[in-house]
Amino acid sequence: MFNRIFSFFSKDMAVDLGTANTLIHIKGEGIVLEEPSMVAISKDDDEIIAVGREAKEMYGKTPGTIDIIRPMKDGVIADFDITQRMIKYFIEKIHQRKGFLHPEIIIAVPSGITQVEKKAVIDSAEQSGARRVHLIEEPMAAAIGSKLPIEKATGNMIVDIGGGTTEVAVISKSAIAYSESIRIAGDEMDEAIVHFLKKRHNFEVGIFEAERIKMEIGSAFPLENKLQTVIRGRDMVRGVPKEMTVDDETIRESLDEPISSIVNAIKKALENITPEFAREIMHRGVVLAGGGSLLKGLGPRLHKETDLQIYRTKDPLKAVVRGAGEVLDRFKEMRKVCIN
Repeated sequence: MFNRIFSFFSKDMAVDLGTANTLIHIKGEGIVLEEPSMVAISKDDDEIIAVGREAKEMYGKTPGTIDIIRPMKDGVIADFDITQRMIKYFIEKIHQRKGFLHPEIIIAVPSGITQVEKKAVIDSAEQSGARRVHLIEEPMAAAIGSKLPIEKATGNMIVDIGGGTTEVAVISKSAIAYSESIRIAGDEMDEAIVHFLKKRHNFEVGIFEAERIKMEIGSAFPLENKLQTVIRGRDMVRGVPKEMTVDDETIRESLDEPISSIVNAIKKALENITPEFAREIMHRGVVLAGGGSLLKGLGPRLHKETDLQIYRTKDPLKAVVRGAGEVLDRFKEMRKVCIN
C-alpha cells in the first residue's frame, strides 16, 4: 500500500544510463531528459559546477582547478561517487526540487555486466534517492523500444550500438536466448579517428571534434556521393593551430578496426545460435539500435558481410529508454524482463 502511495506522489522513471548520454523517461509522461553523461567538478572543494550539456561544452576549455569527468565507461560505472551525484542531479532537475519523494527506477545495463557492476548501479541509484531499483538488459530494452514481438517464440535479433558497448542479442519468449557484448562502440570510433589523424597526418583533434567528423562524414561502406569536411586542430610538427580538409574515404579507413569488431560480434552470434533461430533471422532480418547505428553505410556493410536484411529502428538513440519506459508503464505485465 505504501508503495502505491509513494508512486502516486513521486515520479517513477526509466533511465538509460549510457556512457555518452543519459536519457530519462517519466511514467505517464515520456522522455523528459536527454543529457551528456558528464560532470564538471571543482578540485578545490569537490563541488559540482555543471552537469550534462553544460559540462560537455566546458570540456577541454577549463583551468586546472576544474575536472570534466565522464563517470561511465564501457557502459558501466567507472566513478561511483560522481555517477551517484550525477543521477541525483538529474532526478532533482526532473522533480524541480530537492525534497522529492523517492522514485522507483528502472535502469538499462549492458548484457555482459558483472554482479559487482550490477551492485554498483543499484547502490548508486539508491544513494541518489531511489526507492526501489530494477535492472533491464540494454538489448532487451532496445528490442521493446523497437516494437519487436519479444513475447513470441521467434528469433528477434537486435544490435544495440551505444557509446561504450555494442550488444548483439537474440530474444524469444521475453528472454534473451543468446547475447554477445563487446566494449567497442561509438567512443572507440571517435578514438580511432583521433589516433588515425595523428599517425597518418600529424594532426591532432579533440575527442568531440572527432565525434563531429564521424557524424558528418563517417561511414562503414563506400558512399554514392563523396563527402568532405573542414577539421580544426593542431599541427603536431609545427605545434600551431591548423585547419585541413578530410574526406569520407579517409575517415572510413580510420573506422575500419572498430567496425570490423562489431561485424565480428554479429557473425559470432550468428554462428552460435540454433539453426531454428538462424532460419527465422534469415527471414526477419536484424534490427539496429543505439546512436552508433546512425553511422552512414553501416546497414549496407552488415548486409554485405552477413547476407541478412538490416533495418534501423526509428530514432535509434532513444530505443533503449523507450523500451525501459514501456516496461515501467506496464510493469505488472512486463516485470519478468527485468533481471533483478
